[in-house]
Parts: sequence; structure tokens; C-alpha cells
Amino acid sequence: MSDTEVDFRTLPLSEVLRMFREQGEPADPRPDIDTESLKRRFPHLANVQTREVAIEGTARAVPARLYTDASAEASGRALVWVHGGAFIGGHLDMPESHWVALELAARGIPVLAVDYVKCLGDVHFPAPSDDVLAAWRHAVAHAEELFAADTVYLGGASAGGNLTSGAVARLRDAGERLPDGLVLVYPVVHPNGPAASADLDPDSPHGALALNFAGSVEALGDPHAFAALGPVDGFPPTFVLVCEFDGLRPSGEAFARQLDAAGIDVALRLEAGADHGHINEPADPTALPTIEAIASWIGGTE
Repeated sequence: MSDTEVDFRTLPLSEVLRMFREQGEPADPRPDIDTESLKRRFPHLANVQTREVAIEGTARAVPARLYTDASAEASGRALVWVHGGAFIGGHLDMPESHWVALELAARGIPVLAVDYVKCLGDVHFPAPSDDVLAAWRHAVAHAEELFAADTVYLGGASAGGNLTSGAVARLRDAGERLPDGLVLVYPVVHPNGPAASADLDPDSPHGALALNFAGSVEALGDPHAFAALGPVDGFPPTFVLVCEFDGLRPSGEAFARQLDAAGIDVALRLEAGADHGHINEPADPTALPTIEAIASWIGGTE
């Protein structure tokens, strides 16, 4: 960490929120996560093409980016993918969004990567969830045009896993089309993690971030905000990936058990040696195996 970088975990959440609200999210200092650098490091990404997609949301335009690779063997399946960022940060250029989408597209799975409004100032749930729902509805309404596929999955990492699982609950309860499958990578699906979470990460700010996302103590109990709080009957087949050293691991594991108990087809993968956010680190040796596992599950080979 350079002298100009800040370890946000050492600051009170109120100070982090103020900094993000007033100054914007700090730029990522890594010099090798832009598209050119990623394609140089991973030559198999060379033929992936991207284009920005305009999506009309409930209250704002929803930024999104389409990833396709005409040279890849088409899987007939596509993914709407939502990054994490503790509900207060993250964007389409971060590796957890951009690199993951490049890798999946190169494997024949077109991806619509989605951004969403952050919970800063007076913004709280359901605003980011509304953005994810708008993107999902756009994707399935234009699936042939976007993906040349009508089998569409929904997935996300960390806060994105929260938003996508909550979106499934909202879609189910509204009687709308559900994803053909759900991908959750180190998801946040409880407002307060199971007791084991504190053993893995006793200093985690998760509870405070969950309250900032929900906006009120009452909303912390909303199963559309935290899908694990409600019934999961009717959920699509789900792939849950958790990391060995992640304080949020017990939340993902408990949700997988909840899905299984409800008779939902669920696959749970523990990424040995990995920590939370590892797919935001292209140099992490555990990151590519996770992406390959996602591709295999979507492709029906895992």
C-alpha cells in the first residue's frame, strides 16, 4: 500500500461514506487491470468484444456492458452479472466485473455486466435492487438481440450476490420470469452473518454495511433485501461459491443448506486458499479456478 492509499477498514464507516459521497470512489491504483493489460496477460481473451448498453431504470439510467466472443463455441447460455463493493463502491471496470465477464465470454457465455446506484447519502434499498431488476428485465426482453440465446442466468459477487438473490425473490413474488440459474460468489445474504462469521473475521464491518444498505432497522428484516430471511421455494438452480478464509463464508454455506432443504438444485463449492474478493484479483491463483467453475456450472459440465 502506497503512502497515498487508505485502508478503509481502519476508518469508521461514517467516515468512509462521507469520503465516497464527497470525493467519489478512489481510483484503483493497479496498473495492469485495464483491457489491454488483461488481454496481454490472458491471450485467450483477445477476441472478446464489448459495447455499452443503455438500460432505462425506474429512477435512473442503469450502466451496463455487453461482452461477446464470436470466435468462441457458443454455449447457448448467457449471464447477467452484478459486481460487489459493499453497496457503496464498485463499477464496470473493476476486475470482479470486467475481467470476470471477459473470461466467461471467451468461454462462449455472453455476459451483460451491470452497475447500480450506490448506497450513499439518502440512497438505500430498494434503489440498487431496482437497478438490477431493470437490467434483468431488459436482458430477457432483448435476449436474442444481446446474446443470441434464450437461456439466461443471473449472478453476482458479494453485494452483487445479495442483489441478485434478492431480485430472484422479488421476481418470484411478482410472478415474473425467473433466471434459468443463479450464480452467487461469496454472497451477502444475511443482515448479520451466522455466528461462525465472527470467528473468521471478528473485525468485519458487515453489520454496519448491511444497515447502511437497508436504510433502517425495519428493512433489515425484509427478505427482498436479504434473501436468506425469507422462503426460497421456487428459486432456480443455484451455484454458491464460498472462500476458505472469508468471514462471509458461513452466510453462503447457510444459504446453500437453506436452498437444499427447500428442494432447490444447489451446488456448493469451497475455493480452498481463497479470501473474499479473490476474483477481483486477476493475479490471485485461486481466481481463475473460480471463473472456470462458474463457466462449467452454467455450461452444464460440473
